[in-house]
This record gives sequence, structure tokens and C-alpha cells, in this order.
Amino acid sequence: MLIHPWDSALDDDEWQQWLASHERWGVLAVNNIDPAHAPLVLPLHFALADGELLVHLARPNPVWPHLEAAQEVRLSVHGDYAYIPTYWRAKAGGPDEDGVPTSYYTAIQFICRPTVIDDPKGKVEILTAQLGAFQPEGRHAAVAVDEPPYGPMLSGIRGVRLRVLRVEAKFKYDDANPIEHRERVIGCLEARNRGLDHGAAAQQRRRLAAIGNSRSRRERP
Repeated sequence: MLIHPWDSALDDDEWQQWLASHERWGVLAVNNIDPAHAPLVLPLHFALADGELLVHLARPNPVWPHLEAAQEVRLSVHGDYAYIPTYWRAKAGGPDEDGVPTSYYTAIQFICRPTVIDDPKGKVEILTAQLGAFQPEGRHAAVAVDEPPYGPMLSGIRGVRLRVLRVEAKFKYDDANPIEHRERVIGCLEARNRGLDHGAAAQQRRRLAAIGNSRSRRERP
């Protein structure tokens, strides 16, 4: 993923806070063991615990031989995206049609080393962590190897622990442009108010407050 200096996360806390306030839903990309074929891309929920992403998948999933061969995989999460039309980005005093469109978005990518888990107790640990993350209110049966409803179903899944090796985080919200430009686009997003416009405007406003004047295109993070 291309990350310009002005699009980079201010620090690790920024992407961690963004992830904490968004659904743990992403896509896992795994290289195909046959380079003539496309990578495998799997949409999934994941839990984050102690530097690992925890997932489970159905045993019949075709990803397993590719995942077992992989030294690294990539799990991608994105959100707060919006299309920014040409006439919102025209230079001050210039014609609207001379503006150039762009996309705003937040994207976080985890580069991980996968370990496939077949041990029933290991799968119980993963399912328990996922239920704790996604259903903190409880109201579910305990996950145990020899007890229904989960015990009899464990043979139908395999777990995966994804040890996070590095994180790439991008916040693309025109931070290289002047304050007046960013404030104008925030107003346009709030007025249009469709799709994820509100979230994109909130991210741009937050970054504007944190950064202030534009981050130079020559500046390094």
C-alpha cells in the first residue's frame, strides 16, 4: 500500500484508536501456491489479542494448503471512505471543472505470520476470545471441547493465529492541502451526508485538529 508522508499515521495510538472504534471486519489475502493463479481473499471477522489476530474458518475452505505454505499473509481493514468530486477540490479562484477528484479513506493492513490450529483446546481458546470481543454482553453457551453446542462442531472448523509482524496504516484526507481547503471539504461532506460521508468528515476534522497547517509533501513522518 502506498503511504505518502502526509497520509501516514501520526503514531501507533492513532490507528489503534481507530480500530477500537470500528468493527473488526476485514479481508485476509493469501498468496496462491500456484503463481499463475490469483491470490485468495477471504472476508472475515477477527479478534485482536496480545499481538495476534484470531480467526476461524470452515474446514472445507479451499484456502488451507495456501495458508499452510505462507510465511506471511496480509489482513486489510478499511473504512470512513468517501468520493471527493472535482468541484470540491478546485483551487481558490479557479473554475470548478479544473478540480481533480480523489478518494478519502482510512486503511490498516496487518502483515502476519499464520499458524493453523487444529487442536480442539486451541480452537476453543480462539472461539472464546472471539465471543468475548464481539459479544461482551455474554448470553451464549460456554465453549468447551466435550459440551454442546460448540464441542460437536469443532471438527468442522480450523483456527488461525496471525502473529502481527508489522502494521501499515494510512489516513488519506488531503492533509497536504491548506487548512481552508480541508475545512471546505469537511463542510461539503457534512452537507452531502451520504454513505460514510459523516465518518470521513470526522476523520478529516480530527486530523486537521491534530496536524494544523498542511503536512508538506516533502515532510517525512
